Amino acid sequence: MDAFDLSRRVAAEALGTGMLVATVVGSGIMAETLTKDVALALLCNTLPTGAILVVLITVLGPISGAHFNPAVTLVFTGKRELPVNEAALYMIGQIAGGIAGTIAAHLMFGLPLLDLSTKVRTGGPQSFAEAVAAFGLVATILAGIRFQRAVPWLVGLYITAAYWFTASTSFANPAVAIARSLTNTFAGIRPLDLPGFILAELCGAFAAMLLMNWLLGQSRARGPVPIAETPR
Repeated sequence: MDAFDLSRRVAAEALGTGMLVATVVGSGIMAETLTKDVALALLCNTLPTGAILVVLITVLGPISGAHFNPAVTLVFTGKRELPVNEAALYMIGQIAGGIAGTIAAHLMFGLPLLDLSTKVRTGGPQSFAEAVAAFGLVATILAGIRFQRAVPWLVGLYITAAYWFTASTSFANPAVAIARSLTNTFAGIRPLDLPGFILAELCGAFAAMLLMNWLLGQSRARGPVPIAETPR
């Protein structure tokens, strides 16, 4: 992995998270415009999200590690593969980029720049679903890195599946959740419901880190945070 300075890595995190959120929100708006069938709309939201993750992790991973997710960044900080000060800047970039992604999607569809969501996503089952979603995402990333698999594809496919097997449709990402609270469209979530989602996501991510550290054994770090690294 080539070495990139911190400013470029943070910019890559902001850009990647922004493009991810623009895809999630924009495809949701397009789906609502084209169909009243909720299941079909969810499918139309799912496929672009999984696809863009493969693209973004592949092209931006060599720069920043392609976290695009504060929970993932915290996991790598917990594994001592990313310094705390750099992790803080990563997370600021991710959140700012996610909000910019919502604004971009709204601009493309002629909506107000920001519009607080009224979509209710609350309750124990929803929170548990987010914990499961984040757990599976982090486990997929850590195992993919450990065994040098095609992590961009693993993450894209996992999120595609998790959209459908989790009750929450698998946000699995605090930055994305924050950004989605600012759109009153198909992908939205009420700001009131954010704390429960974010707490569940962090709990699931750290549970996955603890389990995978034991399951995979001690692995030798080969770079800052090589999420997108694949065999040559």
